Amino acid sequence: MGKPIVAIVGRPNVGKSTLFNRLIEEKLAIVSETAGTTRDRLYGEVEFAGRAFLVVDTGGLAWDDRADLPGTPAAMLAGVRAQAQLAIDEADAIVFVVDVEQGATPDDFEIAKILRQTNKPVYLVVNKADNATRAQNAVEFFALGLGEPMPISALHGVGVGDLLDGIVARLPPETLAPADDVPHLAIVGRPNVGKSSLLNAILGEARAMVSEIPGTTRDALDTELTWNKQKIVLIDTAGLRKRGHIEQGIEKYSALRALRAIQRAEVALLVIDAQAGVLAQDQHVAQSILAEGKGVVIVVNKWDLIEKDERTMDEFTQRLRAQLDFIAYAPLVFVSAKTRQRVYQVIERALAVREALRRRVKTAELNELVREATRKHAPASKGQRVLKFLYATQVEGSPPTFVFFVNDKRLVHFTYERFLENQIRARWGFEGAPLKMIFRNRRGKTGEGA
Repeated sequence: MGKPIVAIVGRPNVGKSTLFNRLIEEKLAIVSETAGTTRDRLYGEVEFAGRAFLVVDTGGLAWDDRADLPGTPAAMLAGVRAQAQLAIDEADAIVFVVDVEQGATPDDFEIAKILRQTNKPVYLVVNKADNATRAQNAVEFFALGLGEPMPISALHGVGVGDLLDGIVARLPPETLAPADDVPHLAIVGRPNVGKSSLLNAILGEARAMVSEIPGTTRDALDTELTWNKQKIVLIDTAGLRKRGHIEQGIEKYSALRALRAIQRAEVALLVIDAQAGVLAQDQHVAQSILAEGKGVVIVVNKWDLIEKDERTMDEFTQRLRAQLDFIAYAPLVFVSAKTRQRVYQVIERALAVREALRRRVKTAELNELVREATRKHAPASKGQRVLKFLYATQVEGSPPTFVFFVNDKRLVHFTYERFLENQIRARWGFEGAPLKMIFRNRRGKTGEGA
């Protein structure tokens, strides 16, 4: 299911990151009095009134190198504007934050001009209105032509509930997964790792006609192909293929597009540059794949450019596994998109991961494994309390989800949960598929709950 996206935009230092942190209820964005602190985009999930949506924090929009962003090169300002514009393009709704203390500025009018052309819901939020006088002064912002201003204080939470009510009331429905049974694979990764080259190499290996079809991701085309008589859809995040001229730097800030692609896919092909190794941005993309519960294949590209001996692949694998230990279950494929070396294995592994995502374990066999596991390694006790497993079953859904009924779920240590997961993988594989482990108390006992 693809969640709607709400982008927070505005000038530097108007409180966008403070509002972002307030909405997601954690301090994820860096908040500083220094203008221009947020230069990359952050996103988090919000749940309110039974709806879930993603909120995106963007860098401040400014049109020249003035005193409000001292020492900030014009090129960096252009990059920040590019990533904010991409957020606007991708969003389903936009929260435009202005500062009641500073009043409506020329940059506010420039931003409002852009937003009036989007044909998307825009919420004009007047921040720092933490007293009655400031709230009354919000009427000044009617001049921006975006409807009624909404006075709030992101720092103190004043008016944020009303803002959320307004957002939820106008959100589009969540994007449904494809109705057909065609595998959808997303090519994701940080810029310049060879995503476009991998796509071209795969298409060169395709066994039948390739066609481009409109995708849900804006300004992108999904590619449908036939692979060994099976229809497949590749969701490409490598570039904006419809636009003739893309502002310099916009590729750098394409994490939101990758997130949409991950949501729409069943399996993500995470492309890593063999020369650069695993970087922080690679880890962020991998975390997004895990958070969305998708299958994953790690594709190590540019392997032909690495000097090798008999230990090179094993040593690289060990380093990569340590840096991406939270998706240790993901299969690795070492490829060269340039020479098409092992490219066919990428699709084969992805299809195997898709099968793993759909694998079902019989309840009797699962309970037998739990009994064997607890005999092999008894769970730790807390005082007089000993963890007991009463029943286990796999429930419908993706990723594969296992429910364990126990006497007291508070006794389940994360290390024992990991132990059980490893036992399940050792017995049934599930390579490339995340496993969801849920522990519930026996009904009628103390601490009952999911």
